[in-house]
Amino acid sequence: MNYPLFWAILGAIFCLMELFLPTGFVESTLGVSAFIVAFIALGVPSFSVQIVAWVTLSLVLIFLLLRFVPKRTPYSLQESTEARTLTAIAPGQTGRVIYEGNSWQARCDDETITIGADQPVVVVRRKGNTLYVIPESALRT
Repeated sequence: MNYPLFWAILGAIFCLMELFLPTGFVESTLGVSAFIVAFIALGVPSFSVQIVAWVTLSLVLIFLLLRFVPKRTPYSLQESTEARTLTAIAPGQTGRVIYEGNSWQARCDDETITIGADQPVVVVRRKGNTLYVIPESALRT
């Protein structure tokens, strides 16, 4: 078997797979490693040494690539942003508000206040999928 040709074909397959199945350049690093091993295979005929070289190069390239991948921070709600009630929110009960273009389940943060429908409110916090709001008028007083 022609090992340099094998590694070159394997490298091309991994690079093409990255085009169709994006994996954050992991498959591309495997492909680049296979291309490098194709050149190594020209001088080193042992297939087991080639596999060790490919695995080692792949791991090194992946760890080097991780330095350039931005860290994702989980999406969080902005503090004290405006929303509008869709339904009335009775004390201790849930209602619906429109927030950032979506309908959310909401509760009044003050358990003694009733908020009417179509009223401006301020989002104070979030617990799970429930927003805790207070009426905008309560902030003015």
